[in-house]
Amino acid sequence: MKTLSPVDQLFLYLEKRQQPMHVAGLQLFSFPEGAGPKYVSELAQSIRDYCHPEPPFNQRLRRRMGQWHWDEDQQFDIDHHFRHEALPKPGRIRELLSLVSAEHSNLLDRERPLWEAHLIEGIRGRQFALYTKVHHSMVDGISAMRMGMRALSPDPEERDLPPVWAYKPKKRARGLGSPVDAVSSLARLTAGASRQIATVPALAREIYRVTQKAKDDPNFVSIFQAPDTILNQCITGSRRFAAQSYSLPRLKKLAGAFNCTLNDVVLSMCGHALREYLISQNALPNAPLIAMVPMSLRKDDSAGGNQIAMILANLGTHICDPANRLRVVQASVKEAKQRFAQMSPEEILNFTALSMAPTGLNLLTGLAPKWRAFNVIISNVPGPREPLYWNGAQLQGQYPVSVVLDRIALNMTLTSYRDQIEFGLIACRRTLPSMQRLLDYLEQSIHELEIAAGLR
Repeated sequence: MKTLSPVDQLFLYLEKRQQPMHVAGLQLFSFPEGAGPKYVSELAQSIRDYCHPEPPFNQRLRRRMGQWHWDEDQQFDIDHHFRHEALPKPGRIRELLSLVSAEHSNLLDRERPLWEAHLIEGIRGRQFALYTKVHHSMVDGISAMRMGMRALSPDPEERDLPPVWAYKPKKRARGLGSPVDAVSSLARLTAGASRQIATVPALAREIYRVTQKAKDDPNFVSIFQAPDTILNQCITGSRRFAAQSYSLPRLKKLAGAFNCTLNDVVLSMCGHALREYLISQNALPNAPLIAMVPMSLRKDDSAGGNQIAMILANLGTHICDPANRLRVVQASVKEAKQRFAQMSPEEILNFTALSMAPTGLNLLTGLAPKWRAFNVIISNVPGPREPLYWNGAQLQGQYPVSVVLDRIALNMTLTSYRDQIEFGLIACRRTLPSMQRLLDYLEQSIHELEIAAGLR
């Protein structure tokens, strides 16, 4: 048996009926040429034959001496983990998203390995989908996406590709992809005491500088600045998932026109969408919403180690003009990057942990609901640029399905694939009614930015 790390134990501790702690991905495929009417049924049977999973997909939880451990499941049942399902007619994307919403609301069975895969047929246009969910204690969201990509091939002629659970495991690397990961950073403050203590003067100066600047600059983001919104209420276990693809070349043109990064454009889109949504709910606060954004600080092409910080970004939801909103977003992100550029890795880690401490305290205890560092999570994970195939079926789109946390009722995660940016929005169904309108507002934001940039 292998003992779970403190971080992975934390994901299990945080899980409640209203707060499932699994991440997932929805992959949409088109039928290969010449596929017959029984293609998906035959595919399902071939997948079901992979009934001897590789680690970690063959590991189940055991609890001993108050600690969780991984142990091999000696009674693995592929029919529990792999499900072949069909959409009700008329088989639109709407029905597909409703199915994913329902499945993502359900807790995984802790008596079995913590994953499920759903092969879904009956989608219009000769398409099928694969929805795979894995508990966050097994893998983080980035690792889960990479696992899904390894199961695909750039060769449309390649066959006999096994499903993701049958691949030989590779060395695991956990990234900081959610506020819960940021909570785990607090534990690292005790490691390397001499290096940590050495960061105290620099951190004190930076916190003082941030506090003072927040008094003079209304657009500057500091801790506890996030306003009270309907996004930050207690959640239920019911989820609503919405997903859509947007043109990557369009967004790159906007980034060039405004002399900013693609990520700045994406954050401005999210700011516009949230502003319009909150207006439709008569719930737009006067102060701007703040997003927690995992941001890579890597300056080279190296692959080892984590070089990620949690940036608090001003989404400019208090600003009507799209160009001005983008400038506020850009300045906010630039300020955060410049701050970290002057810090050592230890100082970055500790500053991030201190920034996220209010959220960590609320997740663990619920004692300080008014202490709020951010309102929403927005993550951007780069994806593959070339077309990919699964046993001849071309991947048309892949949409991340992330975690919703108590008092953080919306998670906006996106990835890139070929010439698309693909948004996956997950929210508490009761807290944020008609959340799917955000997709229309994201498209509206692109249109308005194009007008502001003179591209229309």
